[in-house]
Amino acid sequence: MSVFVDKGFRGSSRAAFALCRCVGLVLMVALGIGVGVPGSAAEIDFSHDIVPVLRQHCGNCHTGGERQGGLSLNTRASVLSGGDGGPAAVAGKSGDSELIARVTADDAGLRMPPEGEPLPADKIELLRRWIDAGLPWEPGFSFAASGYEPPLLPRRPELPPAVDGRTNPVDRIVDAYLAERGIEPRATVDDAAFLRRVSLDLVGLLPTPEQLAEFLADERADKRQRRIDALLADEVAYAEHWLTFWNDLLRNDYSGTGFITGGRKQVTDWLVRSLTENKPYDRMVRELIAPSPESEGFIQGIRWRGDVSASQTPEVQFAQNVAQAFLGINMKCASCHNSFIDRWTLDETYGLAAIYATGPLEIHRCDKPTGRQARAAWIFPELGEVRAEAPQAERLGQLAELMTHPENGRLTRTIVNRIWHRLLGRGIVHPVDAMHTPPWSADLLDFLAVHLADEGYDLKQTIRLVCNSYAYQAAVPPRDGSPDLDEPEFRGPVARRMTAEQFLDAVWQITAAGPAKPDVKITRAADDSDAAAPMVRASLMKNDAFMTALGRPTRDQIVSTRPSDLTALEAIYLSNGQQFADTVARGAAREHQRIAEGNVAADEVIARLFAFALARTPTDDESTAARDLLGDRPAAQDIEDLLWAVFMLPEFHLVR
Repeated sequence: MSVFVDKGFRGSSRAAFALCRCVGLVLMVALGIGVGVPGSAAEIDFSHDIVPVLRQHCGNCHTGGERQGGLSLNTRASVLSGGDGGPAAVAGKSGDSELIARVTADDAGLRMPPEGEPLPADKIELLRRWIDAGLPWEPGFSFAASGYEPPLLPRRPELPPAVDGRTNPVDRIVDAYLAERGIEPRATVDDAAFLRRVSLDLVGLLPTPEQLAEFLADERADKRQRRIDALLADEVAYAEHWLTFWNDLLRNDYSGTGFITGGRKQVTDWLVRSLTENKPYDRMVRELIAPSPESEGFIQGIRWRGDVSASQTPEVQFAQNVAQAFLGINMKCASCHNSFIDRWTLDETYGLAAIYATGPLEIHRCDKPTGRQARAAWIFPELGEVRAEAPQAERLGQLAELMTHPENGRLTRTIVNRIWHRLLGRGIVHPVDAMHTPPWSADLLDFLAVHLADEGYDLKQTIRLVCNSYAYQAAVPPRDGSPDLDEPEFRGPVARRMTAEQFLDAVWQITAAGPAKPDVKITRAADDSDAAAPMVRASLMKNDAFMTALGRPTRDQIVSTRPSDLTALEAIYLSNGQQFADTVARGAAREHQRIAEGNVAADEVIARLFAFALARTPTDDESTAARDLLGDRPAAQDIEDLLWAVFMLPEFHLVR
């Protein structure tokens, strides 16, 4: 699978690179990593454009409990699977979709809807654009009626008996879950793959060849636990890796919208220090909601240049951001009107927004003033109330206490679900911002939530518990890189794509060709002035076109899940981006100099590269191809070809 270039391409690096990248792209498809097709998803508002059309014109026959012709439109998966006549829609291809054929049919016996007037042309066009954009769907939304309401209070489940000595509480719950469904537990991943996985997950860096050799030679039974502890104890590496997770979740960035006009403020320094010192999560939440000057950037949101809709004012952004980040509640739909997708109302959104407001706040419905004034209110009054007449600072302090109230199980469930998703590739509740969706294991979710509270809201303790489980350490089978996220069952961890930051850090590690200094100035908790200068991490660099192509968001909105598909834009930048090409070339020049100075053999170069990049030795075919590429006396260009070939392997891009 991993053969790089044919002999005929030797001496023509561009052709060699092109073949390597084409092979990599094909292999990504073979491994199950989707290749996204650019569409107009950003122009389609599913909740406002598509839901009303489907509900009004298709709902009586194909939503809820109705399945005429075997077709249900309740979920995106059911639209794609279709009914008796096959799929209702083909993502990205409206011209091949039965849904469009039926709503445009001239034959009254085939046309849908079967009664009343034909669907108006403007609504047909909306459906076409929606399908061509890949059928974007609101996470967690279903037309099917659901009586599920997530619990508010914490719950401490009874743990099942341990099986085969697997005493970790996570395994006790997961093993019972799998046994109940007749699912065979997966084998445990081997030591090399475990080390690469856990290193990327906990500190975002590849294990060095020396660390890999040391770990493989270690015969102690508890070496995995020891390695997990060592990684979590690396305060700086841990903080600078998890900074990416929190920057996405708190909409924190260093450039872009709002920074030119002063309408946006970073929380970077506060955040890095909070992660470095492992600040308890409940304290972090309180400091973000009732902030100091250095942490106030989160609730300030973005003050947009010029006029914006009523649903994008700083006060309403506050309601949306607090609800999404800390509770997994989507209040964007309920910022215009009562939500189409869950139970939240316009008044509840504005009540939360009014906690932040410094003056009267008029409620707007679909951007039109209603003449009614919002009154500050907490969305779970069972836990207490916010005194609406109090000054803003006092109201924020009251909200911070209510959000972190020991009886607010929604807070702890939401963050442990995000951690599980980050470590295993799929949430216990999925999607992670649809916490109104039933979990695949309420016992696991509830146990992790109370465990976090028991441990003083120490997030590292949750990470440690999960990583020490057989559930986390299970092998990922081949072709499991693009899981069916509508599948309700848990079978084990899934392969995940590296984040943009992980990918760049990995390339910079191997090539020693990263940036000389970070773009953002941070204050470290410990004085490391006498230590060797650490590698600059991508999480501390401003976003650029290459990182955007790799999936790093602009963070104008909260992002809790990055795209899982390879996009055409990413393929173009990996194939032809000058920035990436220059990095690889600098790394090749350094390696060429090392070879020249140390009389290093080609086999040693190949072995080290594979150990560093993939945590394994090359196969016989890979060794042959790599030796053929390097020759007896490799030039810098030959080394560049080899680096590029390995960086294009899907295996390099995956955490598995």
